[in-house]
Amino acid sequence: MNKVWLITGASSGFGRAITEAAVAAGDIVVAAARRTAPLDDLVAAHPDQVEALPLDVTDSAAGQAAVDGVVARHGRLDVLVNNAGRGMVGAVEESTDAELRDLMDLHFFGPAALTRAALPHMRRQGSGAIVQLTSMGGRFALAGVGAYCSTKFALEGLSEALAAEVAPHGIRVLIVEPGAFRTGFADPATLQPSSALDAYQDTVGPVRSGLPEGSGCEPGDPAKAAAAVLTALDADEPPLRLPLGNDAAAAITDHLDRAGAELRSWEKLTRSTDFDD
Repeated sequence: MNKVWLITGASSGFGRAITEAAVAAGDIVVAAARRTAPLDDLVAAHPDQVEALPLDVTDSAAGQAAVDGVVARHGRLDVLVNNAGRGMVGAVEESTDAELRDLMDLHFFGPAALTRAALPHMRRQGSGAIVQLTSMGGRFALAGVGAYCSTKFALEGLSEALAAEVAPHGIRVLIVEPGAFRTGFADPATLQPSSALDAYQDTVGPVRSGLPEGSGCEPGDPAKAAAAVLTALDADEPPLRLPLGNDAAAAITDHLDRAGAELRSWEKLTRSTDFDD
């Protein structure tokens, strides 16, 4: 049976690529985005498979209505892809409360609300999948992207617990951790920079300039990433986390190696803090 998808941030980047891959597989996609005009060509080409839906994922009531509407129109919801997002560059000291809260609303509270809205339907079906688009920055953080990475850390923690909770109901959770892909993520028109302080020019300055300068030259192919997501979802035993890209594989491996070495180096002190028997 063909699947029914709800994909946020579907007008560009990974959302658009996953929408196209799902349609090519014969599935039905409700493609949600703040601006749906960029989806007009897909709707025109596949009117029986693609429905464009205006949605601001930070509006939890709208998210609930979107999920309920998908089920009302199509009878089920098989895959929810929480993909909507944007980049932010700045040192921790440079990031304001408002900037942090806005980004957390978009990357954490929005996906959490949509997930809660989808789960009752998926539990009744006894099947379903929640796909969380995070980042290799959901595993480790670098100078200049602490705010962005913190939102992805939060979503990964929620999703890891979620996977254990919903597995008995036949629901899968897939955390997708891309490296650098040509999605427009670092486009200067959409990348949000915080106000710069001279004190962080050496550590954050190269990130502030390097990300937009590299936009459009990233090594990752969004179409191949989308195909990888569909392959993982169709696997008999899919992974919980799916890093994507050679850069993500190398960086995550290096991070795990360094974290293990640090733990071993301090293990004696770590283990010295229990009560003596």
